[in-house]
Amino acid sequence: MVLDGLDLDLPDGSVTALMGPNGSGKTTIGRLVLGLEHPDAGAVTGLAGRRVAATFQEDRLCEQLTAERNVRLVLDRARAADAVAALRAAGLDDDALAKPVRDLSGGQRRRVAIVRALVAPADVVVLDEPFKGLDTAARERLLALVRERCAGRTLLLVTHDAAEAAALNATVVTLP
Repeated sequence: MVLDGLDLDLPDGSVTALMGPNGSGKTTIGRLVLGLEHPDAGAVTGLAGRRVAATFQEDRLCEQLTAERNVRLVLDRARAADAVAALRAAGLDDDALAKPVRDLSGGQRRRVAIVRALVAPADVVVLDEPFKGLDTAARERLLALVRERCAGRTLLLVTHDAAEAAALNATVVTLP
C-alpha cells in the first residue's frame, strides 16, 4: 500500500505542501481529502461539515462556457461580480473573458481552473499541481492570488516544486 501508516494533520488555516516522486500518493491524498476516494483501511477524519474546493491536474472546465461563467458556477448571485475581479487578478483580459474556455490557451484555461477553486466558498482548498504549464510571470501572479484568497483557509498543495511550497510558506510533507 502506497499510503500505509500515513497520518496527516491539516490544521485550520494551515498551508501544507505534499511533495514526493511520481506514484508516491500525493494526488491520492488530495482525492481522499476531497472525498473522491475512500481508504481501503483507516479513515479520513476532521472534515465533517467542511466545504472543499479543488484544482485538479486537468482543468475540468465546462468547455462551452466563458471563463466568467465557469467561475460563477461555484458562486451565489451575491458574489457573482467576484468572478470577473478574480479572473482579471489572474491576468485574463476582456478578450479572454468573452470567449468560451475551449478557445483559450492552455495557460488561460489553467488560470480559470485555479480561480474557480479560489473563489469557491470552501474551508479547505486542494490544489493539485496547479501551476504546471504556466510561465514564470503567470506563476508568480497566481501564487500571490493563492496567498490572498486562501488566507485563513486550509490549503493543501500537491507539487513537485519546492519553490512553490516556499512561496506559500507551506509546511512540507515529503512522501517516500
